Amino acid sequence: MIPVTLQQEPLGFDVNVRQKGQAWLIAHGFAMCGSAPPNTKLPDHWSWSNQFLWEAYSGTCAYLAIYFEWPTGASSTDHFVPKSKHVGLAYEWDNYRLSCLGPNRSKNKYQDVLDPVGLAANTFVLNLASGEIKPNPALVGPQRTAAQKTIKRLKLDSPHHNAMRARHFAEYVLHGHAPTLQKYSPFVWYEADRQGLLRG
Repeated sequence: MIPVTLQQEPLGFDVNVRQKGQAWLIAHGFAMCGSAPPNTKLPDHWSWSNQFLWEAYSGTCAYLAIYFEWPTGASSTDHFVPKSKHVGLAYEWDNYRLSCLGPNRSKNKYQDVLDPVGLAANTFVLNLASGEIKPNPALVGPQRTAAQKTIKRLKLDSPHHNAMRARHFAEYVLHGHAPTLQKYSPFVWYEADRQGLLRG
């Protein structure tokens, strides 16, 4: 995971998502800042903005920091603050994170994951040969604990994730095209740049 810059909401979002969502909440007696009763199913007006979200963030998963194509169907809108905890934020663009399905499912309604938006630079570091991810050794106390919990919750250190990142770096070493690495595997590019391993 690397820092993500919050992008501007698309034209039409207010009418098609925010206003519709808020109207439904008001009609059903929900407080905008309240939580939802168990088993409440909110109308998914946010689906209107799914492709806009993918475009706004250049197809890059906020949690894995890898590029994926829209037609794969792997895109999902993660509500960083869970819908069940704060119903009003279900219809707010600033609460949306572009996510692959895997990390979105792993995160679920849990709130022990660091937010990519506003994330401090170099919170996570990679061993580029193995693809392993660790909290930055400079982190201490609550910062380190939060980074470790994020890795565990999102399963960022799984053998599959590690192998993927190692493969991306190995392909870069073989072909040596940094812009391609930056587009398709921004986290690996970010770390290769930080570690002075980019050519040219």
